[in-house]
Amino acid sequence: MTGRAAALALLGALSLTTTPAAAGDGQAVDVGLVLAVDVSGSVSEDRYRLQMSGIAAAFEDRSVQAAILSGPRRALAITLVQWSDKPQISIPWTVLASPGDALAFAAKVREAPRLASAFTCMSRMMRFVADKVLPRIPVQADRTVVDVSGDGHDNCNPAMPVDAVRDELAAGLITINGLPILEGDEAESLAPWYRDHVIGGVGAFLLPASGFRDFGRAIRQKFITEVSALPR
Repeated sequence: MTGRAAALALLGALSLTTTPAAAGDGQAVDVGLVLAVDVSGSVSEDRYRLQMSGIAAAFEDRSVQAAILSGPRRALAITLVQWSDKPQISIPWTVLASPGDALAFAAKVREAPRLASAFTCMSRMMRFVADKVLPRIPVQADRTVVDVSGDGHDNCNPAMPVDAVRDELAAGLITINGLPILEGDEAESLAPWYRDHVIGGVGAFLLPASGFRDFGRAIRQKFITEVSALPR
């Protein structure tokens, strides 16, 4: 299947699994956001907890909650995917339409068990998001964003390069943003690699963290930018 044909297939799947809805009726949101978090072998248990606590703290933050409620539909749909060798849905699609919803999501993130393996298989993760995650969104989203974070390059020798899956998603009007975690052996080259191979789509951007202990700061800033961004 060509990239263009695959993108059209993805758009068709999305249209079948969402119902057009007017603002405020609970069937449409401003943003559909996929959080794709690296849990591969380089991510220790402490580093995993730093990522989960950083995500949870962001959704407990009033500025992030205000950003979620700032759009015309005053709602966000979100899901958490953990990825390494085999990507898995950690928290299914959840609609956040109030500060209470954001706090409840944060509590689930704090309690989420780690679903890990050894390798960093980003191409496989993006394929999983395209085929298994985005088609399951239960509401119509005005914008769709895949938020990819991790501390390494793809090292699985994929049959389909990261760039190709990225380009397919971007052709389907999906934005892929990157949060490279600059710690470890690949820290120096990771941000340029994310810029060249990971981010794509309308308004895509890169926001690095200067290590796992900086992840909470970076993800909070990233969420506010992603959630409150106007379509371009």
